[in-house]
Amino acid sequence: MSAAVPSAVREIADGYAFTGPALDLGAVLLDGTAYPGAPVRVPLGVLNRHGLVAGATGTGKTKTLQLIAEQLSAQGVPVFLADIKGDVSGVAAPGEPGGRTAARAAEVGQDWQARGCPAEFYALGGQGTGIPLRATVTSFGPLLLAKVLELNETQEASLGLVFHYADRRGLELYDLKDLTAVITFLTSPEGKEELKGVGGLSAATAGVILRSLTLLENEGAGAFFGEPEFDTAELLRLSADGRGVVSVLELPAVQDRPRLFSTFLMWLLADLYQELPEVGDLDRPKLVFFFDEAHLLFKGASKAFLEAITQTVRLIRSKGVGIFFVTQTPKDVPGDVLAQLGNRVQHALRAFTPDDAKALKATVSTFPKSPAYDLGEVLTSLGTGEAVVTVLSEKGAPTPVAATRLRAPQSLMGPLDPAALRAAVDGSALTAAYREAVDRESAYEKLAARAARPPAEPVPVPAGEPVPEARREAGEREERREKEGAGLLGALLGNPALKSFARSAGTQLGREISRSLFGTSRRRR
Repeated sequence: MSAAVPSAVREIADGYAFTGPALDLGAVLLDGTAYPGAPVRVPLGVLNRHGLVAGATGTGKTKTLQLIAEQLSAQGVPVFLADIKGDVSGVAAPGEPGGRTAARAAEVGQDWQARGCPAEFYALGGQGTGIPLRATVTSFGPLLLAKVLELNETQEASLGLVFHYADRRGLELYDLKDLTAVITFLTSPEGKEELKGVGGLSAATAGVILRSLTLLENEGAGAFFGEPEFDTAELLRLSADGRGVVSVLELPAVQDRPRLFSTFLMWLLADLYQELPEVGDLDRPKLVFFFDEAHLLFKGASKAFLEAITQTVRLIRSKGVGIFFVTQTPKDVPGDVLAQLGNRVQHALRAFTPDDAKALKATVSTFPKSPAYDLGEVLTSLGTGEAVVTVLSEKGAPTPVAATRLRAPQSLMGPLDPAALRAAVDGSALTAAYREAVDRESAYEKLAARAARPPAEPVPVPAGEPVPEARREAGEREERREKEGAGLLGALLGNPALKSFARSAGTQLGREISRSLFGTSRRRR
């Protein structure tokens, strides 16, 4: 750095002088001037400590995600991106050189070269161009499904008991019609007695859940649940040349169901948590997951749901997965989760209303004290593609707050051409595995067959002839087993501890299903 660089800039830059591999975010910005000799970076090894990218609409959050994603890919780290607006697909194509890109590169000391990333494109349930991404209902679990259905805590607990009942009775829940069939059976005259054995589940509550499922099905969301279920290990792939694959989930087709797609993203994380081994702190993460529109996940969430999110975020770090929540202000994220986000990229905020002013003050309070900046003033004056940054150093300590002019992405800043997107999806090796839906025998078919089966006729015993001793004893043993089974089921399901669904277990066709923090089940091998 030259002697003309202000001492305040030098002090900030010293906090980002890392020795190991790092991502280059941009250059220190002070009083409207960017200093290319003062780079702002984030060590690769701390990206599993999670992060936050925040800022008002139009301030450049999406381009920041793209900038980070392409650098992670180049360093062999797979990335997951949710494409809410449909403009992230360009990460797969080289960027277009131009005057604005060249000017930004010169301002921040960037050696800009047009370069795309290896990418896979997905769509929820095939509603879009991408490879269909589905989950079975039983894998999704009761807690996440309750969030999609907007159930209250009592209804949420009752739904968990229905899942437990289905597990014990060998009724596989692959799609929504399976779950609907089970609840319909429990509310039918034939299932009335069995409904009594499911502690805490009233017929009225079952009816509410059934109506919510019907509404969800009528909205077209049934396509998201079923088989073949997506294997989240696909998100951890590398390309042949060792670059991390960028997995892009296109969501424009389901923007009118924000609760569904935000909860589906949480299922992906919960499934990864279930499947990945403990690895501790690595020199680079196995995956960095960008959770866009994060406020949708937390809005209206039950206490149990928030606790499960907090635990998942806390524990998945040791599995080598980093999560970046993307939203407008830090106050959109609960404090217990925000406390675990060690890397912050805060774009501009607006203070047009009293509520905006309160949000600004709250945001400033989440950053370390800065002798170089009045953060309240800086955050309202940042331009597009500028942000206030603080990350964790290689030793785990927060770096100095740095107003930063960010680098320009080297991939295409805009959507991929539709024909190119279609060609990428059609040419993917995963398309054949996931494109066609499969409907195996499960709860719906089993209950339908049961309803169609004629009742067994009793074997007549001639008048005056005693019932054979062996037959009578067998009947008594069967009766005892049924009573003991019903009693055990009632005792288990009446246990309040099951309402957390953290470690509930049942038997499905002789197979034990262990459920995670969200009640999601382990993948069948």
